[in-house]
Formats: sequence, structure tokens, C-alpha cells
Amino acid sequence: MRRILLLPTFVALSSSVLLGQAPPGEGPALGTNRITQADITSGLMTETELRLAGQKMFATPFNRHDGYGDGPMSPTDTISPGGRPTLQGNGTFLRVNGLDAQTCIECHSVGSNAVVPFRFGVGGVGGSASNAIFQPKEIDVDDDLGWGYAAFDGRFINPPFLFGSGGVELLGKEMTSDLQRLRRLAQLSPDQPVPLVTHGVDFGTLTYVSAQAALDTSQVVGVDEDLVVRPFGRKGEFHTVRAFDVDAMRFHFGMEPVEFAGDGVDADGDGVVNEVLVGELSVLHLFNTSLKSPVVDFSTPAIEAGRVRFDAVGCATCHVPELETRQRVLPLSFPDDGAKPWANAFYGLDLVASNAGFAANGQGGVTVPMFSDLKRHDMGPGLAEAFGHGLDSQFITARLWGVADTAPYLHDGRATTLTAAILAHGGEAQAARDAFDALPDAGKVELLTFLRSLRTPTDPTGGL
Repeated sequence: MRRILLLPTFVALSSSVLLGQAPPGEGPALGTNRITQADITSGLMTETELRLAGQKMFATPFNRHDGYGDGPMSPTDTISPGGRPTLQGNGTFLRVNGLDAQTCIECHSVGSNAVVPFRFGVGGVGGSASNAIFQPKEIDVDDDLGWGYAAFDGRFINPPFLFGSGGVELLGKEMTSDLQRLRRLAQLSPDQPVPLVTHGVDFGTLTYVSAQAALDTSQVVGVDEDLVVRPFGRKGEFHTVRAFDVDAMRFHFGMEPVEFAGDGVDADGDGVVNEVLVGELSVLHLFNTSLKSPVVDFSTPAIEAGRVRFDAVGCATCHVPELETRQRVLPLSFPDDGAKPWANAFYGLDLVASNAGFAANGQGGVTVPMFSDLKRHDMGPGLAEAFGHGLDSQFITARLWGVADTAPYLHDGRATTLTAAILAHGGEAQAARDAFDALPDAGKVELLTFLRSLRTPTDPTGGL
């Protein structure tokens, strides 16, 4: 029986090799029938089909044939993607500066950590073992420097979830559009400070100084000088999920997107071109932004009492419970220009009618109950990262929706409980932190009961 079964398999393999085809499992994991931007803009694919293609990009374990990994090590730049060394010369993985996974889902798969075992969820958070270790040059594990702790000069990043990111991206686009309009207003109103307020969030003031014929951005706060709101990344680095994905593909997998490297260009010298097509980034963008949003439940008196405590101690000043958009359709764009949020749209994702499932707000837009202002704040020296980009202690306000299910907390997962996360706040959040710490035990229980009502969706992909 075994000989009879094995013989056809051997013959089939031999035939495939003779025909110039790769044996099973020895070719690109994405296959050869890859999705292009033209496939998307043709209108011939349904949204479900496009999302399925995006889920394939999210969950496929890339290999060398897809372009996984960097090319030869570059002695002049061993940090940036393209010429990084690999651990002990294994030729594939590095781990301490990317090349640390084969799929997105490896690090974004925990739907809830509030149950044992954890509930799986595509697009969820990652546990502490999934932390990305970003661009360290020195890791002093045994404290040779004598500082009393293991020194580390990179970033240690706990993977957040992607649920509800479509609403977050749309808010970022609308806020950016408003700030760009206010920039133009400042240029037309010399020497008059223009308040930078959008969706109720105050980003300071901007003044066009006529004597210098230049904009004075010294009073701009919580956003870059270009006035582009970047909701994604703990430091507020990426204006869209797509922009994040381009960098993530390069850092984690050594996969160079065509829109970064160029068509037919082997940017990382690994012998593979067109590693991630424009269309493949587009369906990944659509998949990520169509994941369901977290659930906010105010159904009991105890939760309502906790919400009152949350406001009273000052948490809601930065963790704004709800922001409203003016429209319900998120435009997906390519090319993706942060300063021109409505340009180059090729697809419109209806955040109400699609799997994203946001609630319409009755004003043409949607309600985004994310508990954030999408603004950067100084969180004090206790949370500062030893990383040389000038934003060591500044972080974009963490979105609290889903927080009941997403331990560990803070940017690096250092807080294993919500109380520890709150008490780690400093800087601009010091007063709110102290107000929480001063609450009687019953008051703390009320506030934590409220936070425990902010849950993740149980079926983020809608059964794809």
C-alpha cells in the first residue's frame, strides 16, 4: 500500500521538476497569481474578495522566493533594512532589529488576553514575546555600564491591535485637512496667531511672521510642523495604515514594496524584485481598515459611575471618549500623500455599511469611540525611551477602546495591569495620575470597572 501511494507522488514531483515548476512548498508563498492595482480599480472584484486578498497578505508566511530578508550585509549601514546582518550568520533572521517574523498575524493575533487561554483574533495585539526590538546599537544585558539596569538604546514596541483603524484613519485625514486649511489661513493673515483646533482638539497656534516671510511653528503642539496628523505608531509616525505597512514590510520581513523601491528594482540586493506589489499593499490596507471596531458598553450603573470617575480625575482630557467624523467613507489612496489626504483615491470604504461597522452619527459621518485625541503628549521621564529622534518621552495618546482585553499595557508592555499603567503616567498626565492615586479604594474600583467595559470585537474579520 505504501509503495503504491508513494510512487505517484514521486512521479508527480519528478514531472513538475522536468517541466521547470517548483516542487510544492519551494516557490513563492504568495504564488504567481498576484493581485495588481488594476485588478482593484477595474471594479470586477467584490469588497469581500478584496478583503480576502488582503487577509492573504496579512497571514501568508513569506519566504525567500517572495523576497523575504535582506541582501548582503552593508558595512556602511547595518541598521536600515536592506543590508542588516543576521543572527549568528543564519542568513534569515535577526530579531533584534527586524527580520523577526514571517507574517503580520504572528504578532497581531490576540483578540483577548482577559480569558485563559487567550481568545484568537486576526489583527489583535501581541504578547510580550512579540515585542519588536527597534534599531538598538547597544544592549547591556549584564549591566557592564553599572547603571543598575540593563541598558538599551533602541525602542521596545509591544504590538497594538488593528481593530477599528478605518475610523481612526478617517479622523486623521479630516484633522489633517482642517490643519492644512488653517495653515493657508495663517499665510493670508500675517502676524495674526491662528488657533489650530480641529474636531475639538487643540494643536496650539500658527503665525505667519511677515518680517521673516515665514511661518512660526514654535507654538504648534502635539503634531509635526507640517501639520499632518499621524495616528499610527506610538510616536505618531504614520498618517495612514498603508504608510505603516510599507515600513513594517521592510523592517519585519525585508520585503521591499514597489512603491518604495520602484518597479523592477532590487533595492535590498536579495535577487528578488517587485516583492510587494502596489495592489497587494492596497488590499492589505483595505483588510486592515475594515476590521471591526472595539465595543464600548455602558449598560450598568457601575460602569456609568466609573465613567464619571474617569472624567473627574482628568483622564478624558487626553483620552477623549468620542470624536466625530464629517463623512462615513474612508478614501484609500495611491500614491499616498500625507499633506493631501483626499488626493489619489482609488477606493471608498463605507465605515458603516462595511465590516468595520461604525455607528453613523446623524451628521453624515461616524462616531469613533476610541478614547484618544490623536495628539502627542510628553509623558515624563519615567516612560522616556533612549532613542535619538527628539521624541523620547512623547507619545500619541493611547486609544483605550478594547483595553479590557489587551494587556500588557503601555508602549513596551511594561505594565501588566491597568493600575500599573495608570501609575506610570507622568509629564502632562501627572495630575490625572495623582488624582487617580488619591481616590479611595472604592473610587479606583469604579474607574477600573469602567475600563474593563471597553472590549475588543469577538469576530474582527466578519467570518472571512
